[in-house]
Amino acid sequence: MDQKVAANGDMDLSPYRVFTEKEWARLRADTPMTLTAAEVAELQGLNDPMSMEQVEKIYLPLSRLLAYYAEATVSLHQATQNFLGLWDHKTPFIIGVAGSVSVGKSTTSRVLRALLGRWPASPKVDLITTDGFLYPNAVLEAEGIMHKKGFPESFDRPRLLKFLSDIKAGKRHVRAPVYSHFYYDVMPGHTVTVDNPDILIVEGLNVLQTRELPKDGRAVPFVSDFFDFSVYIDADEELLVNWYVERFMRLRETAFRDPSSYFHKYSRISDEEALQTAHQIWNDINLVNLRENILPTRPRADLILTKDASHRIAKVALRKI
Repeated sequence: MDQKVAANGDMDLSPYRVFTEKEWARLRADTPMTLTAAEVAELQGLNDPMSMEQVEKIYLPLSRLLAYYAEATVSLHQATQNFLGLWDHKTPFIIGVAGSVSVGKSTTSRVLRALLGRWPASPKVDLITTDGFLYPNAVLEAEGIMHKKGFPESFDRPRLLKFLSDIKAGKRHVRAPVYSHFYYDVMPGHTVTVDNPDILIVEGLNVLQTRELPKDGRAVPFVSDFFDFSVYIDADEELLVNWYVERFMRLRETAFRDPSSYFHKYSRISDEEALQTAHQIWNDINLVNLRENILPTRPRADLILTKDASHRIAKVALRKI
């Protein structure tokens, strides 16, 4: 048992083991690199660079760790079903990826999906984002919470829980709604089908969110109850706001110029006005959501990946078992 004594004489009761990039990279062992430089370049998001070196030093060791977790979880499920005398479905291994707006959740999720899908057993790996489970803009406007889009109350939580419950129960052809960042809304009639994957990655702002427990002790499921492993992508607030503003300004020169874009109006204002707008959106919405709802869930993650100013993962914290 680890019982480090801090300088003040108190035991270090942190539930995490913390690794530098160099220390974590050693844990890759002989895990092969299965992605090319071109593939890594395609997986990275706007204003979220990902180098081959980072894939090798951070994500390959993580892929190796997840392989162990997935194998152990399958054995546990088999043992439970043997005990119950059941063998009726395959139970997918579900990974949750959480973190702030602009921290790089999507890039991390795509890289993990690509690596996990190339394990020797060739598992089927799917990826969904919880954005599709946002209430449509019309509902948010009617409820007067359009300014809280992305906050926990803006999501159709019962629908998301039903989706995850069906996935975990091994149901076939489970549909999830689709969200468009271009139109800034859920797309009516559009769905993506998840069909009995071996691994499912669920990416979203609030996937580790809890809520107040009922006094009568009734069962209240959380999204994270369906996760077998969870990752939180972390960065200082100063970095997050810079990355958000940089992305906003880059989008002004690209997607926002399309008249069909929800944000087209921002392509017609001056650079100074755009900067002020980006900072205002961050301060009034994203920063509030981060401080009130997202950051408090960080200690619930199994793994915390902390980024530095260059978007590199500089520190890895793994929950002790």
